[in-house]
Amino acid sequence: MTEPMVRAESVCKNFGALHVLKGVTLDIGRGEVLCMVGPSGSGKSTFLRCINHLEQVNGGRLYVDGELVGYRERGGKLHELRPKEAAKQRREVGMVFQHFNLFPHRTVLENIIEAPVHVKKVKKDEALKRAKDLLSQVGLSAKADAYPAQLSGGQQQRVAIARALAMSPKLMLFDEPTSALDPELVGEVLAVMKNLASEGMTMVVVTHEMGFAREVADKLVFMDGGVIVESGNPREVMANPKHERTKAFLSKVM
Repeated sequence: MTEPMVRAESVCKNFGALHVLKGVTLDIGRGEVLCMVGPSGSGKSTFLRCINHLEQVNGGRLYVDGELVGYRERGGKLHELRPKEAAKQRREVGMVFQHFNLFPHRTVLENIIEAPVHVKKVKKDEALKRAKDLLSQVGLSAKADAYPAQLSGGQQQRVAIARALAMSPKLMLFDEPTSALDPELVGEVLAVMKNLASEGMTMVVVTHEMGFAREVADKLVFMDGGVIVESGNPREVMANPKHERTKAFLSKVM
């Protein structure tokens, strides 16, 4: 059996008295695209943030590529990694947020090479070559010297994807990457994501784009109230949901 790229075992996350994740267990295979859907507040984005230790779990275990995320286990006890070690783990995981988080005072190229040069110590000319290749991949070669304010939302999100890919991650996380975009700009971002999926990138996508989930995902997970209510083949889940909560949700979004 090949080790899954992501393994979640009874993952719990609380914010004070609020229990946001209530024992999430899930495997995501290498090269698999998993889409997570569900109402706001169901725990989807929190689960994504736990995968790269932007949030600490309060219970259970999370593994990426066979490695325990955020902790070291000794004698059955978990010891949190030092910030430097956790940051090193995080480099392996690309994350694209709802809002693009680009540096406004840097050009598109400068945004993309920042982390490889300063974090991974990649030589600048090498980082520039890779950045130009990535800009070509996301259809933005002509915008290399533009600043974020000169780009549309869809273009900024494509730059954010290129920036994440510049670190050569083994896994990409997308937290509602199109929800802040005008409807006519959504397609250009989804096209880049479809291309990534076709190249075999392991992806976890929190999304409301049901058409994308149906077409691209290998697995669809419906979350509500901090638990996985239903999961399976996207077309099957959408056409024939087994749970009432899934039916009620899908009837509103499809």
